[in-house]
Amino acid sequence: MTSAPHDCDVLIAGGGMVGVSFALALDTVARGTLKIVMAEGFAIPEQQTLTYRPSFDARATALAHGSRLILEQLGVWNVLAQHASAITTIHVSERDRFGSAELRAEERGWPALGYVVENAWLGNALMAELRTRTAVTVLSPATVTHCAPGADAATVTLTHNGGSQPVQQTVQARLVAIADGADSGLRKQLGIGSDTRGYGRDAVIANIGCSEPHAGVAYERFTDWGPMALLPLADSEDGQPRMALVWTMTPERANRLLDATDGVFLNTLQQRFGSRQGSFTRVGQRFRYPLQLIRAEEQARRQIVLIGNAAHSLHPVAGQGFNLALRDVQRLADIVGNAGTLHEGNVGAPQLLAHYLERQNLDQWKTTLFSDRLTALFENGGAVVGGLRRLGLLALDLNPSLKNAFVDQTSGYHGGAALGYGGKPA
Repeated sequence: MTSAPHDCDVLIAGGGMVGVSFALALDTVARGTLKIVMAEGFAIPEQQTLTYRPSFDARATALAHGSRLILEQLGVWNVLAQHASAITTIHVSERDRFGSAELRAEERGWPALGYVVENAWLGNALMAELRTRTAVTVLSPATVTHCAPGADAATVTLTHNGGSQPVQQTVQARLVAIADGADSGLRKQLGIGSDTRGYGRDAVIANIGCSEPHAGVAYERFTDWGPMALLPLADSEDGQPRMALVWTMTPERANRLLDATDGVFLNTLQQRFGSRQGSFTRVGQRFRYPLQLIRAEEQARRQIVLIGNAAHSLHPVAGQGFNLALRDVQRLADIVGNAGTLHEGNVGAPQLLAHYLERQNLDQWKTTLFSDRLTALFENGGAVVGGLRRLGLLALDLNPSLKNAFVDQTSGYHGGAALGYGGKPA
């Protein structure tokens, strides 16, 4: 793609969904007045037809209601909605035990509690919108290999890998946003440590074919093997109802299920989930991920800020990771994009980044705590905790105020959350 200017206002290291979302949010707030460069190590096509190519095995992301509000502001929701599966009801229960709760979108006056979108479609829709932003330069394939803060700008070394030989380039950026993932190489290069805590569990992820339509219902289910989430997906190309499975269990059981035949996998899942979704008829490609909570010990330095999984990587059972990252970048964009009248336009000023962390700290703390505590509640199989959990589900189902607070938290609509221009919580 086109060459980057040697000096830019903001350089984004990483062109995944979080990096692209930040570029869009920042350009939206700044109205094209900031020079933004995004570097992505994988080759991104110059032009790409925005077409939906369904695949039974496609990985997907759950988007909260609050995330929809942000994506509307970024100009991509109308496209995404064409192939998004709405979650209108969340059913929380425990196999063969009393106590359950149903959370319904209609009780909050929303069209849906959330949506499930295939990652390929989400990524393509974001990139299609980014190509329309003339103030954003995309470098691909190009990797940020070194970053050092300075008095007024950070010095960034870019390695371009598109030719026969790698070519290095030095760029001065007033702000560098690091979005290179949970195992961030730039975070390590800067000497920023991370607080990592393993859960001793693995997540088994696969798409499941069902005999019955999902009707917009998502399930959070406690089982004797571990908690599972079953999320509605768009039907497969041949019209079969599909759901996305995230099942947390011990590494030993995860290995067994990955090696099992399709029949054994489906039978094991059916026994533990039950028949609320009819019969499970098909399982696609299976993936296994060790689960851990990762938090950077610092999220900001002079001219440098960490976003997405580079800043925090959460347990997937609550589906909060990308949604929190999206609220992070919306908040950061609101503050940095309006920096023209603050700190003499220095978008990487330490005071500005400190202001971002101060404003976003509550949301990050509440969401991380919620994901972590929910994980403990799901995983603990003791008699006392199990009994309290079942009583809690009954209380949640019977208490409208408690239910609304739970829904607001899971939907990214709680106090302290950034929802763009039209969102109420802030």
